[in-house]
Order: sequence, then structure tokens, then C-alpha cells
Amino acid sequence: MASYQVPADASQIELEVKRSRFLGFAARTMGTESAKAFLQSLKEKYPDAGHHCYGFIAGAPWNSNQYGFSDDNEPSGTAGMPIFSHLKHNNIGEITVVIVRYFGGTKLGTGGLARAYSDAAKEAINALALKDYIEMQTCQLVLEFAQEAQIRKAIKDVGGSVTNVYYTHQVTLEVQVPKDASLALPYSVSPSRSTI
Repeated sequence: MASYQVPADASQIELEVKRSRFLGFAARTMGTESAKAFLQSLKEKYPDAGHHCYGFIAGAPWNSNQYGFSDDNEPSGTAGMPIFSHLKHNNIGEITVVIVRYFGGTKLGTGGLARAYSDAAKEAINALALKDYIEMQTCQLVLEFAQEAQIRKAIKDVGGSVTNVYYTHQVTLEVQVPKDASLALPYSVSPSRSTI
């Protein structure tokens, strides 16, 4: 599997060009619905802005089904594509960048607009902390009570996490672990719903 990076946090920047204000926002969005929700939240927060232009790659950078961008009534090609280009060239996935523009009274021209949106997107991306994407798998482990602490440690050691736990006559752990991870499980622990 090819690797890529995802945002570890969110960012916000502000850029002024000839009295026009460009507010740049970047965040991790896992899936197109999440990207659209992030955009909508900014439209609601800044309803008086003239434009809410964006670019997103809501999955892996090579999955074109997860792409989207918009000029939001700016001249064609001056906003959405410059934003999106920064995402593609940086090999970042699960990310949405939204640039909110307040017009300052001076027209920038198509070249000036494209530069301003590009610069705002670049700054928003550069302000992000990034981390490597790790594909996770979900599985369920059934174990004895005495094994729980040992198994929880093994899960944590490979970068996984326990997402749910059920106690009956045994312990059932629902866990997420990196897909390529290998857990050293006692022979009496049985994974189900997925293999580790």
C-alpha cells in the first residue's frame, strides 16, 4: 500500500491582498460527507463572506472518487483548482481546505485571484501538523479475565486501541489495530470477525 499523510490537527490563517481578506482553514475530513460538513460549518460561521472556495481529497490522494473543488462564483479556475493543486502536490489525503474571501473593493484580476487563493491554501496547509496514514482493521478478541491486561498492552504496543469491551463469563474486546500489525496472542485468545 502506498503511503500518504493526513492532518493531525486543524489550522486557520489570514491573508490580506489589496484589502481583500482571505481566511484559510484546513482540517482532516474522512469521506466526502465530512468534507461537505466542514465546508457547511464555515458557510454558517461566515455567512457574510463573498466566497467560500474549497478543495478536498477526502480519502487517499490517488482516489479520484474522493476529490472535489469549487470556485464558488469566482472566475473559473481562479480558486478551487489552485487550492486543490496544493493538496495533490503535497500527497495529503483526508483533507479539506476552505478559503473564505471578503472583498476589499479592489479587483485582483484572474491572475491575482489565483495567486491569492494559492498562497492562502499553501499557508493553511503549512500551518498543519501532519502524520502518516496507517490503515486500520477492526477485530474482536475473546479472552479470559486474567489475560486482559497483557492483551491491552500488546494492542497498545502495535499502535492499536480498544474501542469497546464486553464482560460475560469471558472478556470480549473490540479493537482497532494497524492492518500490517502482528499481535503476539496467547493460543487461548481467539480473534473473530477479522484476522490479525
